Amino acid sequence: MTDRSRITIDRDFCAGHGRCYTLAPAIFEPDDDGFPVVVAGADDAATEAALDRARRNCPERAVQVADA
Repeated sequence: MTDRSRITIDRDFCAGHGRCYTLAPAIFEPDDDGFPVVVAGADDAATEAALDRARRNCPERAVQVADA
């Protein structure tokens, strides 16, 4: 299961491409400026896999997941 408190977006690197909320809409959504924010929601194996895809597909490597 994904502990969402471990997920952060490094705003110094994020360029707002939106890949994270496209690949993992249960975890990320755009704010008013189009930059991602982490949202609350149900966690399961599918969201864990989506988080990994979003992290790996971020061109700036702005999606950070801290170790548990």
